[in-house]
Amino acid sequence: MDCIFCKIINSEIPSKKVYEDEMILAFHDIAPQAPVHVLVIPKAHIDDCSSIDNSNADYVKHIFLTIPEITKRLGLNDYRIVANCGLTAGQTVFHLHFHILGGDILGTMV
Repeated sequence: MDCIFCKIINSEIPSKKVYEDEMILAFHDIAPQAPVHVLVIPKAHIDDCSSIDNSNADYVKHIFLTIPEITKRLGLNDYRIVANCGLTAGQTVFHLHFHILGGDILGTMV
């Protein structure tokens, strides 16, 4: 599979890790859109939000249960979580991921 996030999970491409366990990985985005911009990804390849089903929903549950620990490590009290689903929604890497954005006052969203 030629997925950049799978390569990051497999340490084929380096990343600046914030958190890692057996199910998920969180790392700093290489093109941050806020002072703090971290991506949280499941270690299982799931294409996007539309691909979440009973066989992989535990990864998403674990991500959201772990986000408070990740944001604590980042020193964030307030933050935004974003997931783009599909090309026209702005998804550029087709491996499910959630953006944690913070560290400043964030503007309103569309």
